Amino acid sequence: MARKHSRHGPYDDVQEDEAPAVIPDCWLCGRPTGKSVILHHPVPKSRGGRDVVPMHPICQQMLITNFTNSELQRHGMDASGLLADPAVRKFVDWVANKAPDFTATMTKKQR
Repeated sequence: MARKHSRHGPYDDVQEDEAPAVIPDCWLCGRPTGKSVILHHPVPKSRGGRDVVPMHPICQQMLITNFTNSELQRHGMDASGLLADPAVRKFVDWVANKAPDFTATMTKKQR
């Protein structure tokens, strides 16, 4: 049976005027992230990476399809080294005008 009155009174002391959450920018493309944010390991965990950075799912998908773990390890936390690659630069220029929650399928790199 539910109580008619709370022991601690009404919720008058709860403040709803909290500061809005800061929307992080994507580590690769620099656009603000949307509803779905992936915490990506720039240096893969299998290679000793511990740091994580916020990314769009499509940006992470592009990195995974175009680079091996050893290539990602060589670049480390330096996104500018990845942006020097022509395929990544082309992708970032293409996705620059898309919505933050935009998704698309990526084709695997032919090796």
